[in-house]
Amino acid sequence: MTDVLVPADGRVGAGAGLPAPAGPAPRWRGGARRRSAGTDTTARRALDRTLIGLLLLVTVVAVLAPVLAPYDPVQPVGVPKLAPFADGHVLGTDQIGRDTLSRVLVGLRTSWLLALVVTTVGLLVGTVVGLVAGMAGGWVDAVLMRTTEVFLALPSMLVAVAVAAALGPGLANTFLAVTVVWWPYYARIIRGEVRGIMARPHVEAARMAGVGRLRVMRRHVLPGVVPTAVITASLDVGNVVMVLASLSFLGLGQPAPAPELGSDTSRGLVEILDAWWIPLVPGLVVMLLSLLSNLAGDAVRNRLAHRR
Repeated sequence: MTDVLVPADGRVGAGAGLPAPAGPAPRWRGGARRRSAGTDTTARRALDRTLIGLLLLVTVVAVLAPVLAPYDPVQPVGVPKLAPFADGHVLGTDQIGRDTLSRVLVGLRTSWLLALVVTTVGLLVGTVVGLVAGMAGGWVDAVLMRTTEVFLALPSMLVAVAVAAALGPGLANTFLAVTVVWWPYYARIIRGEVRGIMARPHVEAARMAGVGRLRVMRRHVLPGVVPTAVITASLDVGNVVMVLASLSFLGLGQPAPAPELGSDTSRGLVEILDAWWIPLVPGLVVMLLSLLSNLAGDAVRNRLAHRR
């Protein structure tokens, strides 16, 4: 057997028995990590600003869609099923000769602005219900939350379809059908946030000092609730866009010949083999709009979380 020499300090392996290096440990690795983290943070902020800017640009385009549309979106202006970039039509024409780009722009206006309105109204209704339930407590909280849970227990998409089908096609009916099933989500989230804020020590101290409920809500509750409400709504717009497009796809949106992304996709499916751009272009716009909304919602959440 070969004898193994073990140092007096008992260490075995590389560097065993050698004196420890003098001076502080090298710092280049930590500095590199800090520089890398700073670069990642800067790049993330730039990406967040870009996504939010793109969403604002989409909103401007939606508002100015009637002006930006090169042709009347309802009237035939060319040869039916004209291919993209042919005869001055960037996205071609549909099955009866209407300009696809004009219809997509006006349909984007309808879908995007309606999604913003539905989200805003649902957020306002849910915030009011959540604030009242969270601050009042007792039987008021129980009644409002049980009502909210009834709406949450029902399949939201089926309820929206049922309401829209009962009311009939139309923009106002679609708005009402989606709003009816959208506010309970916000009410549940806001109520939980309010209860958490009301349990904080400074809020309890203010209440014990005799500060009224309205002043507590204005000074302490609302500043804590607003960021959560904004983040929730920004992350939810893309879902509203998809729901509205689904109702339109099922024929529950605006009646023909009004341009709408979901209905144009549905009517153009029969032309998928002969003129693929007719159903594909509005469908891609819905997908990209929903994707951009979700990414911009994440960016808003990151910015607000960073400030908090």
